[in-house]
Order: sequence, then structure tokens, then C-alpha cells
Amino acid sequence: MAAPFFTTPFQPYVYQGPQDAVIPFQILGEEAQIVQIMLKSQEKVTARPGSMCYTSGSIQMENVYLPEQEVGVWQWLFGKTVTSIVFLNSGSSDGYVGITAPTLARILPIDLATFGGELLCQPDAFLCSVNDVKVSHTTEPRPRNAVVGVRGLLRQKLSGQGLAFIIGGGSVVQKNLEVGEAVAVDESCIIALTTTVNVQVKYNTPIRRAVFGGDNQVTAVLTGPGIVFIQSLPFQKLSQRVARAVTSPNMRENPKFFAQIALFFLLAYIVILSSLILTDV
Repeated sequence: MAAPFFTTPFQPYVYQGPQDAVIPFQILGEEAQIVQIMLKSQEKVTARPGSMCYTSGSIQMENVYLPEQEVGVWQWLFGKTVTSIVFLNSGSSDGYVGITAPTLARILPIDLATFGGELLCQPDAFLCSVNDVKVSHTTEPRPRNAVVGVRGLLRQKLSGQGLAFIIGGGSVVQKNLEVGEAVAVDESCIIALTTTVNVQVKYNTPIRRAVFGGDNQVTAVLTGPGIVFIQSLPFQKLSQRVARAVTSPNMRENPKFFAQIALFFLLAYIVILSSLILTDV
């Protein structure tokens, strides 16, 4: 079994695969976590590009294209990565690899065998995997549920019987939905859900306003049975708020803003006036 969900196990946890393959791992840190996976000789880990933090000396890293990952045209058109990184322990003794999320995120170990072998995730939720895990990229089959933007069009599907690690921002909550039980979640806060969960997108404002953005414009109504993983601070929201603070300062947040504008116009006036005087002379 994989480690319990949403813990920070400083002691090693052991994953036992369907072929009795035993792989210990550790999840270190709090908000910006690292998963350290122990590898025996000739064992390997598949991860997303740019996720390696450190490895032992016997680990070989190779950037490869995996046909079994089913990288489609949609992923390529939207600028998504079409390759994966494979870490192979080529030595005779045990080795390890430390993999980290590209953002401030928690790492969640997911044993796909306990979820019926399939899990739907948000784009870029997959971090790395051990043993039998297949990552495919699909599109939303129902047009109404395709939220405006790349996030609503593309989804990741994890299938197989192995161990996968996915990432979620902020605090993470697991909801076990009974038959007919429903929960409304902000669309961007969904990390992953099982295939048995029914998803209906609800626009809280007219669609024309949702197209131009805003907070909590789109809500996903999730109906059980199934399991849902929810994050409190998705990277999409964090990046938007940082961008607003940098590009749209106001008087309350930046008292020097209007003073800088006044100084700019003053200097422009002096330059124009000087040029006129010199022209008359």
C-alpha cells in the first residue's frame, strides 16, 4: 500500500507493487516538498521534465519520448511537454532520486490500484511514477464543461496499477463522496477525481463575463460516488494575484504610484518646454 494521504512522512514509507516490488520513499518538507525514492539496481522512475532536485551517483538520467504516454496533438498545440525524464539506477548498489514540484506544492502519493486503476487530474498535476503508470492527455468531451482556457480543455488521465505522485497547492483535502452526494468546488481547486464522479460545470455569472475572467466565476458540481482531491491555493490563482499586484498597483497598495506619475508628467513638461525655448532661440 502507498503512504497515507496528505502526511509528511519523514520516515520511509514502503510501496509494494502488484509484482511484489518493494520501493521505499520519503516525502520531505512542508509547503515545497521533495519526494525521495529509493531505487534498487536497474529500477527506474519516470518523471516530468525539470523535476529533478538531486540523485545518487549511480543514477542515470535520460530525456525520452515514451509512446505509451499517449502524447497527443492537443498537448503539443498548447505548448505542453511531449517528453519524460527516466531515472535509472545503473549501479550494483541501491540509489536514490529526489524529485520536487515546479511550484510551492504538496506531493500526494497515489496508489492507482486502490482507485480502480484510473484517476483524472488537472493539467500538469502529474509529477512522477513508479512501475505501471500510464499518463494520457484527454480533452473535455462535453462542450459546456470545457471552461474557457487551456485548463478546461486539457486533462491528464493516470491509469495502471503502479504508484503515482501528483501535486497540489496550499492545503489539500480528500472528499469521499457517497452515492448521490454532491459538493460544489471552484474549478481551479480540483486536483484529481476518480472516473466515477459526475462533473457538471456551473457558471455563476453570464458566460460573457466568465470569458473575460474573474474570481469564482466557474463552479464544478461533483456528484458521487467517488473520491475528490481539492487544493486551497492552485498555482493559477497565485500567479494571477501576483501579476495583479505587479502590473496594477493602486494608491492603497503603492502610495508612490501617483507621485511617480506626477513626476513623469513634470519631466515631460520640462523637456517639451525646453525644446520650444531652444527652437525659438
